[in-house]
Amino acid sequence: MTVILGLNCFSHDTAACLLVDGEVAMLVEQERLNRDRHTRRFPRDAVELCLAHAGMRIDDVDAVAIAHRPLVDFGRGALDAAVRLAPKRLAAQSYTDLRLLARDQLVRALWRYRGPVHHVGHHEAHAASAFFASPFDEAAVLTIDRGGDFLSTTLCVGQGNRLEAIAKVRNPHSLGELYSAVTTHLGFHANADEGKVMGLAPYGTDRFVEDLGGVLRLRSNGRFAIDLRWFGWHREGPPVSGRFVERFGRPRVPESPVTERDMDLARAVQEVLERGALHIGSELRRVVGSDNLCLSGGVALNSVMNRRLLVECGFRDIFIQPASSDAGNALGAALWVWHHTMGKPRSWTMEHAYLGPSWSISQLEGALRSRRVVHRTVRDPASEAARLIASGKVVGWFQGRAEVGPRALGARSILADPRRPDMRDIVNHQVKRREWFRPFAPSVLHEHGAEYFDDYRPNPFMLLVQPVRHDRRDQVPAITHVDGSARLQTVTAGPNPEFHRLLTELHRLTGVPMVLNTSFNLRGEPIVHRPEEAVDDYLRSGMDAVVMGCLVAEKIPTETARASRLGAVRTTTPAAARSMEEPAREPQDRATRLPGTLPTRARRPEEGR
Repeated sequence: MTVILGLNCFSHDTAACLLVDGEVAMLVEQERLNRDRHTRRFPRDAVELCLAHAGMRIDDVDAVAIAHRPLVDFGRGALDAAVRLAPKRLAAQSYTDLRLLARDQLVRALWRYRGPVHHVGHHEAHAASAFFASPFDEAAVLTIDRGGDFLSTTLCVGQGNRLEAIAKVRNPHSLGELYSAVTTHLGFHANADEGKVMGLAPYGTDRFVEDLGGVLRLRSNGRFAIDLRWFGWHREGPPVSGRFVERFGRPRVPESPVTERDMDLARAVQEVLERGALHIGSELRRVVGSDNLCLSGGVALNSVMNRRLLVECGFRDIFIQPASSDAGNALGAALWVWHHTMGKPRSWTMEHAYLGPSWSISQLEGALRSRRVVHRTVRDPASEAARLIASGKVVGWFQGRAEVGPRALGARSILADPRRPDMRDIVNHQVKRREWFRPFAPSVLHEHGAEYFDDYRPNPFMLLVQPVRHDRRDQVPAITHVDGSARLQTVTAGPNPEFHRLLTELHRLTGVPMVLNTSFNLRGEPIVHRPEEAVDDYLRSGMDAVVMGCLVAEKIPTETARASRLGAVRTTTPAAARSMEEPAREPQDRATRLPGTLPTRARRPEEGR
């Protein structure tokens, strides 16, 4: 038996992965444990949880794989400093390299580990996390990130147990940095809130698309360059320059109302990202010649871009690593060492993302009792949850092993009825407490997917946007975004039979084979880890019920709660909408389209809710 401990331990989204004979025993993100979203803290808790899950000690580990190569990074950094006159970046990288060496020693000191430590490049780890986890024997492999190893993008070919890079784009030229810079300018947090910009984009017009598109220069062989005069990340300065502010306006103050300018700028950066990605993807398809595409890196969480890569670049099938952020590099580093360094053949496929911890019934019940929550035991929790959802209740769902990555996939989820036009507002404002424009995803029975989505593709990790069929949009308004699209999860019985049963029962009760599915957390929090956190979120929010294992707790609605729930429906008036961060003035009717979906007329934010 060969045991490899993979770590992402020097950047954000730290994580640990335990690989046993090439198969994942556990993958854990440190943020779930220390409750610090996108944490940079060394993943000590995650390592100990992985070892405890497998019943192992550090002495059982044959190799440690860390997703960072200090000498390679330092060499590229020195060249970058010479060419770009950015000594601050070199100093920062020097600090990172010294910190990594210290963390090598920390691994040995904390657990008295005496075995080998392997350093794997940042993008090699991203590529390995996608290709070696995929079902493909051969594939084109694309990593798109803000940066790592002083690279932003790599084009690779995967064959068997080998990966080879065929082209690279070096920082500071980065689509991820471009997107994050605009994210910051729009008053959101870089490296965390890019999904908000993606959700806001279809509300905008195209008035900024060409101007912002001018900063992206497409080159031969799939490469590109950014006109850095518009930005400041390459000099460790503000993300955008004075030139950018002069053309696109001052930064939005966080938590202030979202304006038409903000919507239009969100649309522009989304379209520029897609333009660059299609340029890269088309060249990768031409050079590699594979029908299969594997994706990873933080930008691979952009599900609108992903669909266009699949549909417009000529690929037939796609695998997107569900933990595409740097957390997935713990997995990628371990897989790289197993296949590349040790030369082992492939045998494991990531068919599901349920690789986190689980909890016993006694632990679930203890969490409810410790909060004095009245609960009952049921024989069929899936049917009970379906009944509650069909009756209009918002239900917390805490079952089995936790999923990895930022998407809730039916293990740590908040669920609601997609048929109710008011449910999006109810969940956004009374439960999640987040911005009005953010859409919700549907989980749908795979066997019924084509009945509700055009050009239906299996999508188990909720990382592809697909158009909702025109004749179905009025049936599922709560999950249909303003442009008629949805970021769906397809559900089969094998990986998560309890969740599949819930959807099957909902189909029987409502005639609709899907549920609104969002992550089990409140705004600004990581997804819940401990049962106590799930109970606390249930008690602190507008959730009506929580189903944890076979235990069900349900709030008794009061007249005040009923009035509040009805008020959520009435908040779609223009005045109330503005109080919930709606635009300062209503957008005019205009034809908008989320690229890669069918053209539709964008509704005003208060329509169809």
